Amino acid sequence: MFAMRNASLFTALLLVSTSVFATDSRREQDFATAIQQQLSMGQAIWLKSADKTFLAIFTEAEKTDNSQVAIVLHDMGEHPDAKPLIHRLRTTLPMHNWATLALQMPVRESGAQAEDYYPLFEEAHGRIDAAVEHLLKNDAKHIAIVGYGMGALMAASRLADKPNDVAALVSISLPLPPTTATQAQSLDLIKKVQLPFLDVYAEFDLAAVLDSARQRRMAGKDNPVYRQIKMDGEDHGYQQDYDLLVKRVYSWLTTTVSED
Repeated sequence: MFAMRNASLFTALLLVSTSVFATDSRREQDFATAIQQQLSMGQAIWLKSADKTFLAIFTEAEKTDNSQVAIVLHDMGEHPDAKPLIHRLRTTLPMHNWATLALQMPVRESGAQAEDYYPLFEEAHGRIDAAVEHLLKNDAKHIAIVGYGMGALMAASRLADKPNDVAALVSISLPLPPTTATQAQSLDLIKKVQLPFLDVYAEFDLAAVLDSARQRRMAGKDNPVYRQIKMDGEDHGYQQDYDLLVKRVYSWLTTTVSED
């Protein structure tokens, strides 16, 4: 009897633990429903990772084939059509020869803090892998990742572990979080990512981004294809000139990731 009670208790704790460290599926579904009801550019598709399906939005390149694709990753608590920045990236890059695949990354409940997201990184890695696999099966030749905030940190964490057929990384507002979580140590991740790496931040960005700019730059010094850009006069939301920010991104991708 005692053993059975212990087993039942263990099972209950396991279920609670799994729930705590998993994405908020209900919130993802709410995002997906709202996006599909109002999506006017791009195609909603469903990908699968670790027996879970998740939403992605594919937007074709306008003037070329879809051999160049940017995987776009949103900030924490957002979705693959979050306005203004993610929406602008996923809809503007295709006008400049880069198709986009914007992913729904794992999310926690509304009001969750950054620390609550670090246990979701393994799930995030799986989604990035699923996206890359999907693109390769559909004849993509050059794949880049463009991540914003937590999305940038998730991408750096994955690419530090393995490039996984990704040719370049663009991080926008990559933070240096005050945490001991190993998966969120930005400086260590930058040192390990030996790919073309564009690190973009704003003059009036969040403190965790702005105050660590020099540290990130020093961490990338041994990578000959690491570059850092400060957007002067911009705030964390890049409110004043999204067009300039997106132009910086597609110009760098075009000159750095060349066609065969």
